[in-house]
Order: sequence, then C-alpha cells, then structure tokens
Amino acid sequence: MSTISIKSEIAGTVWKLEAKPGDTVETDDILIILESMKMEIPVLAPRKGSVAEFRVSEGEPVTEGQVLALFTAG
Repeated sequence: MSTISIKSEIAGTVWKLEAKPGDTVETDDILIILESMKMEIPVLAPRKGSVAEFRVSEGEPVTEGQVLALFTAG
C-alpha cells in the first residue's frame, strides 16, 4: 500500500468534505469540493483506496499546491 498526497490544483476555499477518514472509495469518487470564483471544483480519488486523513477543514482557504488529504491506495 502506498500513501498519496492529494494537492489542490487551484486557490480557493474548501466548500465541503465528501468523505471521512477511513472511508473506502473508488477511482474518481469525489473526496472534497473546492469553491473558487463561485465555481465548485471536485477533488477526486486518484484510484481505489481509502482516505487516510484530511489536512484541511470546511471553510478553510487553500492555495494551489497545498496538500488537502492523504490517500492510501490499495
């Protein structure tokens, strides 16, 4: 099993966490929804695995390249 850092591709705000740490998800399941310039941008699971931890919380501003979550592939 490998751990993957999931990073933000944009600057914005965490609008909603769609999963919880420990949840098992499939490829392309929505983990987080970011809001930027009144648009909702989904952050997707890169592959089948589980959410190890979130490094952000709802309402928190984020920058491009910031680590949002750790993901365990497997």
